[in-house]
Amino acid sequence: MHRPFTDQVTQIASLPKRLLVGQPLRSDRLGDTLLPKRLALPVFCSDPLSSNAYATQEILLVLSLGGVALLHLTIPVAAAVIVLLLVVVVSYRQTCYAYPGGGGAYAVSRANLGQRAALVAAAALLVDYVLTVAVSIAAGVSNIVSAFPTLAPFAVEISVALVVLMTLANLRGVKESGSAFAVPTYGFVIAVFTMIAVGIAQTLLGHAPVAESASLSVQPVGEHVGVLALVAIGLRAFASGCTALTGVEAVSNGVPNFRTPKSKNAAGTLGIMAVLTVTMFAGLTALALVSHVHIADDAARLIGAPEGYHQRTVIAQVAGAVFGTGSVGFYVVQVFTALILVLAANTAFNGFPVLASILGQDGYLPRQLARRGDRLVFSNGIIILASAAVVLLMAFRADPNRLIQLYILGVFVSFTLSQAGMVRHWTSELRLAPAAARGRMRRARVVNGGGAAFTAVVLVVVISTKFTHGAYLVVIAMPILYAAMQGVRRHYTRADAEVTPGPEGVPLPSRVHAVVLVSRISRPALRALAFARATRPSTLRALTVRTSPEETDRLVADWTARDVPVPLTVLDSPYRDITRPALEHIAAIRRDSPRDVVAVFLPEYVVDRWWEQLLHNQSALRLKTRLHFMPGVMVTSVPWQAGFDPADGVAPRVGVDPGTVRPAQDDLPMGAPVVASR
Repeated sequence: MHRPFTDQVTQIASLPKRLLVGQPLRSDRLGDTLLPKRLALPVFCSDPLSSNAYATQEILLVLSLGGVALLHLTIPVAAAVIVLLLVVVVSYRQTCYAYPGGGGAYAVSRANLGQRAALVAAAALLVDYVLTVAVSIAAGVSNIVSAFPTLAPFAVEISVALVVLMTLANLRGVKESGSAFAVPTYGFVIAVFTMIAVGIAQTLLGHAPVAESASLSVQPVGEHVGVLALVAIGLRAFASGCTALTGVEAVSNGVPNFRTPKSKNAAGTLGIMAVLTVTMFAGLTALALVSHVHIADDAARLIGAPEGYHQRTVIAQVAGAVFGTGSVGFYVVQVFTALILVLAANTAFNGFPVLASILGQDGYLPRQLARRGDRLVFSNGIIILASAAVVLLMAFRADPNRLIQLYILGVFVSFTLSQAGMVRHWTSELRLAPAAARGRMRRARVVNGGGAAFTAVVLVVVISTKFTHGAYLVVIAMPILYAAMQGVRRHYTRADAEVTPGPEGVPLPSRVHAVVLVSRISRPALRALAFARATRPSTLRALTVRTSPEETDRLVADWTARDVPVPLTVLDSPYRDITRPALEHIAAIRRDSPRDVVAVFLPEYVVDRWWEQLLHNQSALRLKTRLHFMPGVMVTSVPWQAGFDPADGVAPRVGVDPGTVRPAQDDLPMGAPVVASR
């Protein structure tokens, strides 16, 4: 005999999943998936580390609006970004200890600022995680296309394929994705530090590197830059440079994924990330100034540039100045830069599912997001994140210049709320803390307070400078997501209140009216009748719908010939529809007896082979789906497995041939067959 249909379906459906994702892991192996710091760094910090590939460039692009004369502001702007980064890192290190359950800005805001502020932070982070994936993938593909221009028409397809690959890597498990992404992340760090060390050594020896654009001048946008314009450009450059902070909160969101001691390891990983990011950012910025990199938002503004001049990125120009354009060192830096930009999306793949799981536990997102999948990861959250990122990439044609305009707005909303929440946290702790600890808490509160004010100012600048360039979409998306989460919560609250039993329990139905759907005399139909009779309903009636007069006449004749001890009701269907007449008949029973329950029994033929399922039970499936939405109606499927032999178990004793087996006392007829046409 063939394997059961369900076994075949399960085996066939799970084969691709097992090949791509791997074998399921037992729940008691959750500890095996936890990350040491050496793997946590590439998993959670690839986004802030990769930002060094474009943070300095974003500052220079904005300052070039005022021409070469304003490039001297690069140092104070970069210094302000570094100070802000350190303040945010210190704040989130404290969050790792104060809220070891993860959640980052959401958890801090929920505990200290209330649920509404927490949902604002959550909406901001969820939107920004999606944008992180889209921007990182698009930026990485842009670098690939720059190296291989023939791939330009396929940028969207390549981007989607990379999202799929990263999704599969993360579905295999956090530890597996960390191992896969460790080499590109550490390769990028080593390549950049080597470039910085060589560039500094060349400068100290009197042979400072010279960028390919050093001989070019940048034409300012206006003839004269006033004080207000200077301040505006400086603030905009600072806001653009703050892209270096994206992804910092992912570590505090993912504390549960660290090995014990979780909080200490998470805080340590944040500290390592801060040191690496600050050092690389400062080194790249210094080399860009030393080598006189000139870059503009439009190549036409570069005075002295030859016709058709192609601007390389800042990191590419620095690498070319240090190692020589076309050298092995130059290509090593470029390859690892492209890889780290693509893999920066992994930060979101680890932050989004954890945050979504916490929101699911709290009832603000579907509760399925709170459950771990086969590989002990929050697979539903991973799939949702990937799907949303693919939609964005397709909508914006994988153009990083368009996508980056939507970026970092959500980050600074969450930063501001998180640090404001930590100020409230320290204020509450001070009331109960011993005198010896109060000094440390006051200092922490000052740091968080300053950080909250700092990030709030940046948030205003980001909104004002990027709103008309696409950031308005994020401003619209966040309230929509906030309202959706509130709606999900109201639904769960209403549903929980409805299904929670009172002290009186649930009343018994006055009567149970059983209805068995039949189309012809068959073993599955007789088995359903036997099972329905065994439940001892108050009334029992078989029901058929006349779609073919010949088949219905044959059924009635067989019913009478077999002396089936159950009344048969025949419903007319002039439009040959089975579902509607049956539903109307069952609804009529409910109207006549609103305090009673109607139990509908559906015989189903369970086949051996998976493809045979397409040939059976389709009418029953449609009817079952509709009946589930009728109050006071219970639906029972009565399966008949192919190859079933009643002699192996208890044979049904309904509809037997007269004279072969005498009914037992319990099988006495409930009345002669009745044919009722409607």
